Amino acid sequence: MGLQETKIESLPFVTAELNYLAPTTGKPRTYAFDPPPGEPKSTALPEPHQVPIFDGRLIAKNFSLDREGFQLVRHPTVVRNFYDDDEVKRVYYPLAEAFLRATLKADRVVIFDHTVRRRVEGAPDIRGAGPRQPATRVHVDQTVTSGANRVREHVPDEADELLKGRVQVINLWRPIRGPVRDTPLAMCDGQTVAEGDLVASDLIYPNRRGETYSVKYNPNHRWFYFSEMTPDEAILLKCYDSATDGRTRFGPHTAFVDPTTPTDTPPRESIELRTLVFHKR
Repeated sequence: MGLQETKIESLPFVTAELNYLAPTTGKPRTYAFDPPPGEPKSTALPEPHQVPIFDGRLIAKNFSLDREGFQLVRHPTVVRNFYDDDEVKRVYYPLAEAFLRATLKADRVVIFDHTVRRRVEGAPDIRGAGPRQPATRVHVDQTVTSGANRVREHVPDEADELLKGRVQVINLWRPIRGPVRDTPLAMCDGQTVAEGDLVASDLIYPNRRGETYSVKYNPNHRWFYFSEMTPDEAILLKCYDSATDGRTRFGPHTAFVDPTTPTDTPPRESIELRTLVFHKR
């Protein structure tokens, strides 16, 4: 059973600005490095909208990865320093892999990368130059095309066989420090997203071309966040699902500036793991 309207209407919420995709001609594209001379960094321009974002904390157990496209989980960690790539890969990866395999009842989980984010006021978001900034545009990390391509890229020798089963790309997002009050993560209920809201967009790297979904504004979208998240909690976020049986396949999300956050609040610090989750069916 899904979320009940009466429960949602009674939830606390904040009204905040979310950056959707402005109308554009041609397929939007963004360079993940300095663009060629005369080219803009991105043709995916923001279209800000003020929307209510409901605090799902009181009904956290009602959310489902397959229905809304996200859920809150308890996941304590023994990692001491998330800024140490070696420790993250040596300690965090295997524990997260086991947790996801058990929680999602998966046959196999492959972690293919992670991103640490720390908000620095006024600083640009530069890939490969230390912690990234929170992503403040509504997006989905994968598309129908790039989700399957991730399997071919990261498990090439077994890709044909693995793609015969169900494949998901799931992000495991958590605070490094908490409670999170600065630029929290907002998730859109996948049941409120129409297929036409998702716009395939190129993400151009020096040696390859990825594809993500930018998202057009739809007044039917229903947004949630979880207030005061601590480092013992995490969000499971669906970025791709090969299943076409009616469950949510893509979960739009974005960081947002909460206008009620005190000005002396410490900047948000977080880490996300991106994972391939396999089910034989």
